[in-house]
Amino acid sequence: MHEPPVMACDVEVLQNEPDVLTVCKPASVPVHPCGQYRKNTVLGILQAEYGLAPLYPIHRLDRLVSGLLIMAKNPAKADSFRQHIEAGLVQKQYVAKVVGVFLDAEQVVDANIDYNAREGRSTAEVGISNGDTTLKGKAACTKFTRISTNGIHSIVLCEPVTGRTHQIRVHLQCTGHPIANDMLYLSDDVVNRSTLGTTADRAAALSGGSPETSCESHKEEYKYCSEDFSIDPMCTHCPNLAPNGYDGHEEGLWLHCVRYTGPEWVYECPYPDWASLT
Repeated sequence: MHEPPVMACDVEVLQNEPDVLTVCKPASVPVHPCGQYRKNTVLGILQAEYGLAPLYPIHRLDRLVSGLLIMAKNPAKADSFRQHIEAGLVQKQYVAKVVGVFLDAEQVVDANIDYNAREGRSTAEVGISNGDTTLKGKAACTKFTRISTNGIHSIVLCEPVTGRTHQIRVHLQCTGHPIANDMLYLSDDVVNRSTLGTTADRAAALSGGSPETSCESHKEEYKYCSEDFSIDPMCTHCPNLAPNGYDGHEEGLWLHCVRYTGPEWVYECPYPDWASLT
């Protein structure tokens, strides 16, 4: 099976303990095998390059998100982490680079998250359920604190209290300060994933023009990738490779996990280069 390429960044081992391994996950690399990805995953790379297996990730990081990833080396340790998380004993911290000057005071966004799996996109629901309307989404809360700003962008500390799909990205959109390179949530005008046969993030990137422009862009994307990868007539995945996740210019989302804290344990990851505003 052919796999879409990922960015050429190492999976850096941060701590290698008897029962726990922590790494700095690069953006664009999924944590575990999913979709067309098998070897180009954090678990696949750690097994191939370090001989580290089996590993049990104790939390999620989306493919485009970078930063701290904690993995247990055995089921018992994984279960211990799971109990801490389910009991609400774990605090999570991320940093994001957002549009504009974020307010100096702490901001708390308490808005339900409704995830549409077909579009690969979440929406925030603000309001109170009553007899006429019912909020479909799951309860979600995130705290935000500005770290720095240069007048154009701000670096924001994000502390999700809950763990919904795209929660930080959607709640930052609610504040009016979306992640500065998040094409999926910078605009509400998002093309349905099924319309172009591409990923939701790529569909959002193509949604700025007319339908004709979007189609032409999609054709150019396919042409570009077809030249990059040889087509095997016996491989059923080749015709779908280009539209399913690679346009040759992918960059990581400006969202990075920096710290997880639990009962008597703390794991951290260095800040990314983009978190320094100069």
